[in-house]
Amino acid sequence: MTPRERLAALGIQLPAPAEPKGAYFPSRLFGDQLWISGTTSRRPAEPGAFGTVGEDVTPEQAHAHAGYAALNLIAAIDAAVGLHAVRGLVHLRGYVRATTQFDRHPAVIDGASTVLMDVFGAECGAHARTAVGVASLPGGACVELELVASVRP
Repeated sequence: MTPRERLAALGIQLPAPAEPKGAYFPSRLFGDQLWISGTTSRRPAEPGAFGTVGEDVTPEQAHAHAGYAALNLIAAIDAAVGLHAVRGLVHLRGYVRATTQFDRHPAVIDGASTVLMDVFGAECGAHARTAVGVASLPGGACVELELVASVRP
């Protein structure tokens, strides 16, 4: 199945690609690598989850919002080169705004990894990953993601 067919089978409609909120580009193609700028879970109908995981955002809520943020990454890929051009996902970096006691950052970012694997399939969607905790994120978001994908020229 293609990524678009998988999206349809999952009943997922991609959001419009997010507009930059500063002096940067949503993505940068360099050789066969497409670097996607950081994105949160904001969507047209909902601004996304704001707050701190372990304080006013539950790990389950953050996990779901990591999945929404992954859809924003996929929308950025589609806008830049089209989903058909993706040869493989290289690296996902996830930032979790959390209390100093919170230590389940990987479980939160699993929400994004699962969506990426579901949409791109096991072979293409497999990726290396980093999940880190941070004190703050833009706009007070609880999760932010960035992605590097290998694409066809």
